[in-house]
Amino acid sequence: MPEAKTGSDAVRRHAYEKYIAAARRRREKTVAINVGEVHRALALNNRVPLVCAALGSKKFLTEHGLRILSKTGPPSGQSTTVTFTYEIVNDSGRPAKGLDAFLALRGIAKEIFASLGGGEAFLRRERAEFSHAMEKREAESAPPKR
Repeated sequence: MPEAKTGSDAVRRHAYEKYIAAARRRREKTVAINVGEVHRALALNNRVPLVCAALGSKKFLTEHGLRILSKTGPPSGQSTTVTFTYEIVNDSGRPAKGLDAFLALRGIAKEIFASLGGGEAFLRRERAEFSHAMEKREAESAPPKR
């Protein structure tokens, strides 16, 4: 991972290196990370909310192919006793970014377009309806003919 630029980056990097990567090497499907352990390991001072936010962030989950299974701790969610339990949904160990993430969407609307007569037929109808609406709008706003 690149060098941390912010406190949140440092938290995410530490959590990945110490917990997520290790769990992947052991081929585990779940991993638990305690906020207090991360806070102490990074020698932070009164930064528990930062650690909680970084470990629950969409960026952390997306970058490492994770899904939060549970978050235990007090109702405030801001304590050294908070523990996040993640499911590792992307076993590859590499982020699902760019082209990979785009290709993962391939075929997502296949059934929808099939129910509409196919993608090409759907586009033709949409274009025809749009053209008709534009012609009608222009006809309504045109000055009357003498």
